Amino acid sequence: MGVDMGQTSGEMGISIAASSMFPGFKFSPTDEELVSYYLKKKLEGSDKCVEVISEVEICKYEPWDLAGKAVIESPNEWFFFSPRGRKYPNGSQSRRATASGYWKATGKERNVKSGSNLIGRKRTLVFHTGRAPKGERTEWIMHEYCMSGNSQVTYQY
Repeated sequence: MGVDMGQTSGEMGISIAASSMFPGFKFSPTDEELVSYYLKKKLEGSDKCVEVISEVEICKYEPWDLAGKAVIESPNEWFFFSPRGRKYPNGSQSRRATASGYWKATGKERNVKSGSNLIGRKRTLVFHTGRAPKGERTEWIMHEYCMSGNSQVTYQY
């Protein structure tokens, strides 16, 4: 069950409560909804409309410590906003290292579209313990969403 994008911020508060009150309720936005509604609203400063997704600096935490930082509880899927950190001040590489490992991009970046319009991009990352190139792959997977031309990203674990 997804969230109806026509809801007002007051109705969104009901959805947050619903996740803990109704068995089977699941926050499950599509890629298009994550970019065109949640990420767009966050970038516009409409924090009240997107309070179902908390803001967390992803690389300050290990993946197993993030579950408790999510607004909506789930046994295996969490959503976060995070500013994209840069590895080097003037470079284009993203900072994806944590204290005990790193997030490694896998596969190619995919387009997120609304109809025929390109609205953002999605990339899949896998967490590795240790340091590259000898890190060990884990089962932790993250999907990174970014809106075209912006540095704020949304993560889905």
